Amino acid sequence: MAKKAQNLKPDTVLKNYWSNNEQFADIFNAVLFDGEEVIKPEELEDVDTEESSILEHRDYAESIRASRDSIKVRKKSTAYGVELVLLGMEHQEHVHYAMPMRVMGYDYGIYKKQYDSNAKGYKSSEGMEEDEYLSRMKKTDRFTPVITMVTYYGEKPWDGAVSLHEMLDIPKEMKAFVNDYKVLLVEAGRSDLVFHNVKNEALFSMLKIVLDRSLPREEAREKVIDYARENDVDKTVIMTVAGATNCRIDYNAVSKKGDLDMCTLFDEIARENEARGEARGEAKGIIEAGLDFGLSENDIVERLQKKLNLSLETAREYIKMFRLKSQ
Repeated sequence: MAKKAQNLKPDTVLKNYWSNNEQFADIFNAVLFDGEEVIKPEELEDVDTEESSILEHRDYAESIRASRDSIKVRKKSTAYGVELVLLGMEHQEHVHYAMPMRVMGYDYGIYKKQYDSNAKGYKSSEGMEEDEYLSRMKKTDRFTPVITMVTYYGEKPWDGAVSLHEMLDIPKEMKAFVNDYKVLLVEAGRSDLVFHNVKNEALFSMLKIVLDRSLPREEAREKVIDYARENDVDKTVIMTVAGATNCRIDYNAVSKKGDLDMCTLFDEIARENEARGEARGEAKGIIEAGLDFGLSENDIVERLQKKLNLSLETAREYIKMFRLKSQ
């Protein structure tokens, strides 16, 4: 028997949407070049999203495992050969207060992977200067640059740091000497990006309505339904809106033409938001009780998963949320 509803996980549905080269190129052009079509879809190729590497210290080594949400390489032919740039996108449902460090880690993983691959070619010192051989890198070697964009799909405005400096308590006289690392942040509900791709235009227009907390829910529902019908929005966009806002879709609402009934969809969104509110209330009670009884974080996570049928990631997010509020 077919399932009546499917839980669309934000990461999965967003990765699927942005796997499309036309949509991926369009958002990078919108963010980097104010809509000018500098990056062409045909220049993009998929890259392995796994960025595992080994961080070496003098006395020991540790592995670092990081998986990117979406990443593509742009290959552009020039008179001098082929230019390469790696373009990565991270999807955020919640504000991450250590996002600059997280992005810095992702980018480091890519550079370290390139360095390790390059270094494997230097098994002997033949043709190399001493410092080059010790570095496992010639002074003429160059790596592919990476640009990482963070797209945030949450309701509340992003109030986290967008640079490493914002996370640090730096003495004024030392600030000029502390390296910074900036986050290229896009807030889906508050952006005014210039798109050429009709699906991207529809996606961000609908997200802006759905994520607008100043609008009464009924008014938002009517506005987004009207927008979708007036613009004949593609079903994949509607499903991405649903996935990004973490709701369920009733697949019985899909007609023979493959069109999704917007009223049904946003009724589902309203019900899902209400259910999430109830789940948060129950999670808060379980966490507070666990902390009062001195349970470990792992024990509380296990209880949350068992009692509320939560994913490990969601259970940990609830613990972070309510532990911070209780401090």
